[in-house]
Amino acid sequence: MSFIAETERLGMRPYHPDDAEAFFALCSNPEVMRYIPGEKKQGSVDEMRQMLADYPDYEKHGFGRWSCFYKETGEFIGFTGLKHLEDFGGEVDLGYRFFPEFWGKGIATESGLESLRYGFDVLGLKRIVGLAVPENIASRRVLEKCGLSFEKYTDYDGYEVALYAVHKNSK
Repeated sequence: MSFIAETERLGMRPYHPDDAEAFFALCSNPEVMRYIPGEKKQGSVDEMRQMLADYPDYEKHGFGRWSCFYKETGEFIGFTGLKHLEDFGGEVDLGYRFFPEFWGKGIATESGLESLRYGFDVLGLKRIVGLAVPENIASRRVLEKCGLSFEKYTDYDGYEVALYAVHKNSK
């Protein structure tokens, strides 16, 4: 498997329709989705496959979220990476979502740091943000471990979120 970014434990590549079954399982897991307000639930694996095939960000912005694989086993474990938020002032958001069995192992932080490196060093971004609902303490802690600092509480898509940010030379 060819990766666009790698860490010691993780390989990351653009979304692919072949990820649909695992992606559907991830996004259908109530534990995983607990703190994801307003996320549209995919109705089937076929709908997920189509969503992954039609994911516009790579072509439109030159980057997007990545499927994330555990290199030791080759298994899809979630997603990570950057997303251009057109509906949020054009900010670029660091996001991640992993199966619960990979929580608490530093995976989100490891993938987040690689995503930031890619954003700053490869894409030449100057600022990257992270959004988390206030109650999602674990995700907020990951953002802090990745070097993002809390800026304020704000509204995103009708939900209150904690906005974190990092600038190119501050991480």
